[in-house]
Amino acid sequence: MTVASKLNQTLASLKGIKSTLKIYSIQEQKKESKDTYEKSLLETNDIIEDLENRIKVLELEEPQYKSN
Repeated sequence: MTVASKLNQTLASLKGIKSTLKIYSIQEQKKESKDTYEKSLLETNDIIEDLENRIKVLELEEPQYKSN
């Protein structure tokens, strides 16, 4: 498995986690728990953005890793 495929697999997993956190934050009734889910959602979103940027740099520097 290449570095690019590992990064893309990690990105897909993080997007799944983001969706789950979003569902939990919508369904949660307790304010404290809801806030925790929403904070985790924001942090996960930041990580996703960072990883997407890293993948772009990787594809630019190493064209053989470019996704189709």
